[in-house]
Amino acid sequence: MLNIILTGELVDLNSYIKALNYNRFRGNDIKQEETEKVYIDCKNQKVQPVSNYPVEIVYRWYSRDNRKDIDNVAFAKKFINDGLVKAGVIQNDSRKFIKGFKDEFYIDKENPRVEVQIS
Repeated sequence: MLNIILTGELVDLNSYIKALNYNRFRGNDIKQEETEKVYIDCKNQKVQPVSNYPVEIVYRWYSRDNRKDIDNVAFAKKFINDGLVKAGVIQNDSRKFIKGFKDEFYIDKENPRVEVQIS
C-alpha cells in the first residue's frame, strides 16, 4: 500500500470552467500546472512505483472549508492520476491499471491537502 500526501488544494471544476471561458488555452495550462504539482510531491516523497495491478485508489480531500461542492473538488483526481503516471508511480491511468476509486471529504483549515492511498 502506498500513501502520498499532496500539499494544498487542487483546482476545482468551477474554477477550471471559468478559466476555459476566459481563455480556451488556459485549460491546458491548468492541467499542466496541476499535474506538475502532483509529480513534484511524488518525487519529493520518493514514492516507489506500483508493481501489482490493477489498483484501487482512495482520495482523501482535506479542504480549507466546506464552500465547494464535493463533486467540484473531486474533479481534480484527473490531474492526480496524470501526475502519478508522470512520476512513474503507476504505469497508466486506464481501466487496465486502475479498477476503482473512492473519495472521502474532510475539512482542515490549517493544512489543506489530498491524501492518496493506492492498494
